[in-house]
Formats: sequence, C-alpha cells, structure tokens
Amino acid sequence: MVANKRERVGWQGYIPAITTPFLDEDRLDESGLGQLLEWLAEQGMHGLVVAGTTGEWTSMTMSERAQLFTLVGSQMARRLPLLAGCSSFRGRDTIALAQHAAAAGFEGILLTPPPYLRPNADEIVAFYEEVGVAIDLPICVYNWPPGTGIDMPLELLQRLAQIDAVVAIKQSTPNFERFLETFFALKDQVRVFGFPMNEAGLTVLRVHGGDGTMGAGGVLGRNQSGFYDKLWAGDIDGARICGQRDRVLMKDWYTPELVGRFGSGPAILKAALDAMGLPGGPVRRPLRPVSDAARADIAATLQRLDMM
Repeated sequence: MVANKRERVGWQGYIPAITTPFLDEDRLDESGLGQLLEWLAEQGMHGLVVAGTTGEWTSMTMSERAQLFTLVGSQMARRLPLLAGCSSFRGRDTIALAQHAAAAGFEGILLTPPPYLRPNADEIVAFYEEVGVAIDLPICVYNWPPGTGIDMPLELLQRLAQIDAVVAIKQSTPNFERFLETFFALKDQVRVFGFPMNEAGLTVLRVHGGDGTMGAGGVLGRNQSGFYDKLWAGDIDGARICGQRDRVLMKDWYTPELVGRFGSGPAILKAALDAMGLPGGPVRRPLRPVSDAARADIAATLQRLDMM
C-alpha cells in the first residue's frame, strides 16, 4: 500500500454534486442534462459529482443510475474529472454501479456507509474493503451524517484512509473544528474535501494548502469555481468576494446543519436552476417541490447575487 495515495488523483477545487434533471417519475431529461452539463463546464467547474445526494440517487433504479453515468460520461469524460455517486445498501450494488461508471469514463466514486442500517465501525470498514478490492476506480469516502445517521469519528476515518482504494474524504460536517481535525490528521495521505468558502476556510487554504469543496449544485457558476481559481492565482480579495457570495446562498437556503430551509436540497437547487432559465425540473417523490413563496425567496437571493 502506498502511504501517500492522494497523488493518484488530481481532484481539486470546486466540484459540485449536480442535480439530475427528470421529465417525470419514469424518465431522465436527457436534453436538459446535456444543457446543464455544458453550462457547468462553461462556468469553470473543476469536476462533477453525479448521482450524489443532490442528484437524488435514492429515487433512481440501478439501471437509471447506469444510464445516467453513460450519458454524463459520453459528454464530459476527459473534459472534467467525474465522480459517480455509488452509495447503496449493499456492497454488490455499489460494485455494479462502480463498474458502470468505470466503463463510462468516470475517474472515481463517492461512497457513504450504507444508510439507515447504522453499521458499526468494523462493519463500515469491511464494507469499504469489500468494494475497494472489487473495483478499478478510487474511492472518495463521504461522511454525511444527515443522510446516513452516522457521523464517522476521526478514528474510523483514519482506518478507512488505510484502505488502498481510498484516496479522498468528503467531510460534510457543519462543525469546522471536526473538519480541521480530519484535514490535519489525513491531508498528507488522502485528499480532504469540505472547505467552507469563508474567511476561516480561506485562511487555512492559504497557510496550509488543501484540496477543495464538493458543494451542492454549482448554481452560482463562476462565483463558486472562481473561489479556487482566484485563490490559486494569488487574487485573495477576488477569492474572498466569491466566497462571500457562496456564503449568502448557504445562509439563505440552508440551516447551520446543512439541511434545506424551504424543503429538500435538490428541490431548492432545482428551483434556483428553473429561476435562472436552466434545466432544473421536478424532484421525484417522496420529495416535493418548494412552495411558490419559497421560489420567490430563492429568486430574491439569486437577484441579490446578480444571477438573474
């Protein structure tokens, strides 16, 4: 096993977990998906997460996710790094999804522990080991307490970082101290994502370096990718302005626990895309669209940020 596995991949910057456009309960919106992908590429995204939490993987069948990976890969492979959301209840399903993603040209997978079941630490390690030895793609471990019911402690993340296939961790905790604990303990072994685009995140990135943010949706376009582009170019004031705009969105639309204020995260982001004239479309049941009043609040935020 290579101690420093982070260099196996070039993932960095702002990598949004994108929404999945649907026509209805039974069909993907292939045309809308293509338009959304082109807009995200034009806005300078540094990669894409497909079929993650924001992508409503929980409402898609295995065959739909495979179809989605094929569609995205045929359009975006070799243009941007692609990570496939392969979370599932069973290792065999994750392995099958990862194989589809590899065939479609994806560079890695994003993977939570199996949700709902609340496996213990040894079971979680065994799950990642089972997947890791069976697939050809590297793994980004995803710690997402609101969705899985499990907040993986540092000791467990350190064990997972020792698995050969694991090259990155998406630490989606609202607790910045917890994020820093993960970052400083593991940054020399694997890539660590989850930097808030605020003054604290900017300071740590300037002083200690860091990999990036796997954010929700990318709906602010270059305001989000620009945070890292300007940081890398040495334009700290420019990066700060981009980060402040991202913080407006996070404060207006999400609670401090990173849960949507007006409804589900996908419903909020799809309403924002609709308001901007981009393919948002419906969410799938049991999720519900946001109310008309919420749509007005979402549009007001976008207008304040000059996105409409």
